[in-house]
Amino acid sequence: MSLGVVIPLEEGKSKQASVQPLVDLTKADMDRVNQLILSKAGSDVEMIPEVANHLISSGGKRLRPMLTLAAAEMFGYRGDGHIKLATSVEFMHTATLLHDDVVDESDMRRGKSTARMIWGNQASVLVGDFLLGQAFKMMVEVGSLEALDVLATAASVIAEGEVLQLSVAKNMETTEDDYLSVIRAKTAALFAAAAEVGPIIADTDKASRAALKSYGMNLGLAFQLVDDALDYGGKAADLGKNVGDDFREGKITLPVILSYRRGSAEDRAFWKTAIEQGESSDANLERALGLITKYNGLTDTIARAKHYGAIARDALSPLPASAHKAALMEVIDFCIDRVN
Repeated sequence: MSLGVVIPLEEGKSKQASVQPLVDLTKADMDRVNQLILSKAGSDVEMIPEVANHLISSGGKRLRPMLTLAAAEMFGYRGDGHIKLATSVEFMHTATLLHDDVVDESDMRRGKSTARMIWGNQASVLVGDFLLGQAFKMMVEVGSLEALDVLATAASVIAEGEVLQLSVAKNMETTEDDYLSVIRAKTAALFAAAAEVGPIIADTDKASRAALKSYGMNLGLAFQLVDDALDYGGKAADLGKNVGDDFREGKITLPVILSYRRGSAEDRAFWKTAIEQGESSDANLERALGLITKYNGLTDTIARAKHYGAIARDALSPLPASAHKAALMEVIDFCIDRVN
């Protein structure tokens, strides 16, 4: 059955925000990051670069390493440590995706078969571990204990988030606070660390460092909230996966939590059957989409995303005007405008 229901999220704005200003500002350094990614993903063990490059070359925007580069450059950093830290951030992200797909038993990632579907779960996990090891080697080479501490802490927090997500998986009694704890750890922690290490290696003041950390954390929350809304209101071509994949995998995301808590006893019984018992047929997905619409699950999820976007904007506001600051501000709108 071909699903015909796509929930319209919001009327488009007259001017669509873009990540392009950030791309343009960091292009020269991102070219160096991409070269270092290919170099550090290499190994005499043939399967390692095969698995790593399958995901690395699959067309992600590389937003997190661009945050590291821009955050260093906006404070006048002139070394090359930000190249290694940005590459470390991307490797941490890639490792997380490899591990995520195993835990979630995902078949598709960015429109392609996941590494686990081609090489198996064991190879995916182990190559993820290899990338983490390479990331930490590069962090050590940079020589900043503070930057190492921030990224190492983020790696630990991300792992905690993964375990926390397992503990609430397919549990319809999961609260919004539980959910926010998961995405704060799984997604936002790396955004925050990616942004914070820039001012650290630029040796700027603590207030600027705190501003970038807050920006990254709240941008990450907004980013994930929009991702979760898109799963029920986006288009497969934009998602790189099928609409409703979170539903089929029994993931507890905010649109589901809100619709469950606001629904009737009959509605809640449906969600328990669909999510907890895994009865995720196309017909049940159609019904889920209807309930999410009825109880404003998507519009309120987007409203939450805009709230965190506003906090990210306020975090940067006291910093001096610059092209980098303007580009980072526009990234907030870009992340949220993906629903239009």
